[in-house]
Amino acid sequence: MVFAISTCARLWTRFAPEPEERGQGTWTIGMARVPFGPRAWVITFDATTPAELLRDVHTELLDLYLEDRHSDQNHLFEDATAPHEVYTPLLTRGWSHSVKTDGTQTFLPPDGLGGVRHQYATTRSEGPTWRAWGGYPSEPHWQARFSAAAPTTLAAAFTASLISTEPLHRAVKQIPFHTRRHLYVAPAGAPQPPNRPTPAMPPTGHTTGRTR
Repeated sequence: MVFAISTCARLWTRFAPEPEERGQGTWTIGMARVPFGPRAWVITFDATTPAELLRDVHTELLDLYLEDRHSDQNHLFEDATAPHEVYTPLLTRGWSHSVKTDGTQTFLPPDGLGGVRHQYATTRSEGPTWRAWGGYPSEPHWQARFSAAAPTTLAAAFTASLISTEPLHRAVKQIPFHTRRHLYVAPAGAPQPPNRPTPAMPPTGHTTGRTR
């Protein structure tokens, strides 16, 4: 699927499956300044990333696209959102924060099932600016990566979705056994209990889901 932003820019989102491994593949959102030109930025999600996270990022992406199309703004290339808008909501929900001398800072939820890493040093060009994962860091069940120059607004939409307390619908078989103790059941339409620690929810099969 390819979206034209203007005569000199191209935005696309596509899914590339891995036929040899059921349920595997990569979702990619990319932006180029010229048709068929090199990517200006790219965002990738494992196929096992919870659908709600992809939905909320794509919703924000569509909003930016429509705003740029109907104005003289260029948010898809010149994003003014500050990095703290991505991680401050995590801190307010009790996530821990650590900083390393390699130019990265890491945020972990109270249950340890997931995380967000920010490459804040501008001197390094390799690797994603933002990386998030679900599950244990040593063996994540899904990962999301935002390259340098990817709109910070989209990363902020991602973390806002990640810590949402809106209940998710999951069958028991979709929830890995080792994450079930972090969950609680909410009747349909019931308000969420206040100050409840954010649990990790799985999307399908062997994957964990986002923190909700």
